[in-house]
Amino acid sequence: MKQTIFEGMASAIVTPMTPEGIDYAALGRFIDFQIGSGINALVVMGTTGENATIEYADQLEAIRFTVERAAGRVPVIAGTGTNNTQHVLHNTRNACQAGADAVLVVTPYYNKATQNGLYQHFMAVADASTVPVILYNVPGRTGCNLLPKTVARLAEHPNIAAIKEASGNVAQTVEILHLCGDKLDVYSGEDALTVAMMAMGAKGTISVLSNVIPAQAVAMTDACRAGDFRTAAKMQCDFLPLINALFSEVNPIPAKAAVSAMGFGQEYLRLPLTPMEEDHRAVLYAEMRKLGIAL
Repeated sequence: MKQTIFEGMASAIVTPMTPEGIDYAALGRFIDFQIGSGINALVVMGTTGENATIEYADQLEAIRFTVERAAGRVPVIAGTGTNNTQHVLHNTRNACQAGADAVLVVTPYYNKATQNGLYQHFMAVADASTVPVILYNVPGRTGCNLLPKTVARLAEHPNIAAIKEASGNVAQTVEILHLCGDKLDVYSGEDALTVAMMAMGAKGTISVLSNVIPAQAVAMTDACRAGDFRTAAKMQCDFLPLINALFSEVNPIPAKAAVSAMGFGQEYLRLPLTPMEEDHRAVLYAEMRKLGIAL
């Protein structure tokens, strides 16, 4: 059986930035806030971290910084995926050397590879990586869907440890759990489906929500892990308006607005991302206040 990378709640953290570059002072404070709130793992340079608009050298420096700041308190998972396999191999080797505990690799976007192409892509990454690989399926953003039978083939590789399943298709998740058994851990990539997926056997979630309410989000997955799904389901429903607000515009626009309002850096995004529209911002801030966040 493969070693589980984490159980519970992992934050896919935002990357505080200014026009001059990454704001490491704000990032460091945010990492400490997340860990101090009980988060079980950190994902750096994922979608929420704006990796698509950050140069490779800066991505690597952010991974190094996060590893050093976390200092072994929680696992650090580095996003290394692109739509170019050679670039992914380069990023993955660098992340391993920087001390990441695992890598998160999104399906190649835009290219729309066949299932065989996806299989060969991830096998190449797994062969190159010295740390466990988490597959990342998010067809709504990438235009391709990593199908359960392909996931099952990939699960035979000793270095492919988990999948972040963000298709939003619960039946697809069930099929992955059925086909892979204990060969592959499953993490929810949809904040609104955390409890449903953990009830079916997922180990936890890789979350945007936990950027904003980490302690409450951890309490929800702790309830799941304890088998108290009634309590967890109540929390999931209570958090849904905030989740909806965090996805009222493309991620990470609302998450960056929320984290900035909480005092962790500027609300600066690189084009083509733009600051949150004011009507959506008003709803977001209102939902944050309802859950006890002082702004």
